[in-house]
Amino acid sequence: MRLGKFITIEGPEGSGKSTHSRLLCGYLRRNGRKVVHTREPGGTGISEAVRQILLSNKNKGMADACELLLFMAARAQIVEEVIKPALKKGYIVVCDRFHDATVAYQGYGAGMDLRTIESMRKLATGGLKPDLTVLLDVESGIGLRRGGAHDRMETKSPGFHKRVRNGYLRLAAKEPRRVKVICTTRSSVNDVQERVREAVNNVI
Repeated sequence: MRLGKFITIEGPEGSGKSTHSRLLCGYLRRNGRKVVHTREPGGTGISEAVRQILLSNKNKGMADACELLLFMAARAQIVEEVIKPALKKGYIVVCDRFHDATVAYQGYGAGMDLRTIESMRKLATGGLKPDLTVLLDVESGIGLRRGGAHDRMETKSPGFHKRVRNGYLRLAAKEPRRVKVICTTRSSVNDVQERVREAVNNVI
């Protein structure tokens, strides 16, 4: 039985996912909530090892199919090892990226078949979907300029990143009850975080 709430933070590069997921978790804990904060790819020993392969600039020749399979493998492990057990115990799980990132990046960005990705989602997650997805939207050029060190995903072409952003927005249009869009292009961290907390409080 799923007793907790599953919240994911999504968005293109430089949208502030890591910052706002961390701030959100601090806010929830200060208000007496039991919280697990994790990330994708990563969050377990196995998944973090996969993350190193996926993000290393040494692997720029990685095939799109290989990339997709590695993301799914890391997801399967974190769902089984971290997310599902925490939800069963009544925790709020806040995850920096989840399956929507695969649809946006490997689907819309890289052009992989969306039906294939959906079939793989069912295998990797057992059908698990977030109760709420906060999509932090930013213009792709601005987001990329905000970033620091560039990993393999960040160094993909500007056209790729534009397709990723458009893919996220298409997902939000398809599932407006689950996916809440918050623009971060010209908003302060405090303003964005206030809107993030409002969206989360409406769910929990």
